Amino acid sequence: MLSSGFDHVAVLTADTDAFAQFFVEVFEAEVFASLEPGPGMRLTLVKVGPDSEFNVFQIDGNAESTKQTPMGGRGRLDHLGLRAGSLDDFRTIRQRLMDRGATDGFVTDFGPVLSCFFVGPDELEAEVCVPNPDWAPGGPLHPPGTPAALFQSA
Repeated sequence: MLSSGFDHVAVLTADTDAFAQFFVEVFEAEVFASLEPGPGMRLTLVKVGPDSEFNVFQIDGNAESTKQTPMGGRGRLDHLGLRAGSLDDFRTIRQRLMDRGATDGFVTDFGPVLSCFFVGPDELEAEVCVPNPDWAPGGPLHPPGTPAALFQSA
C-alpha cells in the first residue's frame, strides 16, 4: 500500500465548540488550529490520531449538519469509524460515551474488529473500533449486531 491511512475527514457542524469539546473529552483529541477562511466560515482542525484529524467547518446559514438520515441513505459518506489505540483505550472511550448517553454500550464482534456505535455532536453517527484479540487471521466475519463475548454481562 502506498497510503498510510486517512489524513482527515471534513465535517460540517452547527457548533464547532461543542463538536471539539466532545472529541477532546471522550477521545482526548487535540484542537490544534482554528481560522476563518472567509466571511461567516470557521475551520477548526481537531487531531484524533497520530496522523488523522477532523476538518470541522461551521458556516453561517448552512443547515446541513441538522439533517439526519438513517444509515445506508446518507449519500456518499455514510458514517465514520475511529480506531482506539488499544483494548484498554477502547474500554475507556466506550465508558465515556456511555456516561454521556452517546451509546448504550453494545459492542459488535465483526470478527477482526470490535465496534461500538455512538451518536456525537450534530447527531453524527460514528463508531469506535479496535482489533479483536479473540480473532485469528482467516477466522469468521460476523454481521452487525453480533455481540462481542468480551463485553457480555456475566
